This record gives sequence, C-alpha cells and structure tokens, in this order.
Amino acid sequence: MSTKRKIQEEVETLEEETNQFEIVLFNDDVNTFDFVIDSLIEVCEHTLEQAEQCTILVHYKGKCTVKTGEYNDLKSRCSKLLNKGLSAEIV
Repeated sequence: MSTKRKIQEEVETLEEETNQFEIVLFNDDVNTFDFVIDSLIEVCEHTLEQAEQCTILVHYKGKCTVKTGEYNDLKSRCSKLLNKGLSAEIV
C-alpha cells in the first residue's frame, strides 16, 4: 500500500469520526443507581455491565459519555433520558 493511499484512508477515517456526537450523562443527587442503570439499559441499549460502569463513573467523576453516534439517533435518546429526569446533553 502506498503512503499516499494510507494517509488518505486515515484522513477519511478522521472525517467520519468527526461526525460522531456523544451523550454525556451528569451526576445528580436525585436519581438512584438502580434507576440510572435501568434507564441506560432501556434508552441507550447498554448491557447491565455497561450501565453499571457508566453509573459508577457518573457518580465518582461527575459525568460520563454513555452513547456515541450520529446526531439524529442521539437526539431522541437524550430526550428520553431528560424526560426520565436525568441530566444529559449532546456534545
């Protein structure tokens, strides 16, 4: 593979990644661990282990990226999290 071809593929990969957005979930003093875990499983399609790990990170670090993807997909997911009383935003 030529160097030029390899660099072009790397640039294309980076361009694709820049179209990715994230849902960031923030810590609060209201919702229980179990509620947040269940919400992540339902809304973000996490496994139990993923949801537990994200919930622990949110608790100790104050925030955690819980889902990445295209904006249109994340918009409805973020709205569902907000409707459940969680603090989240798309970045």
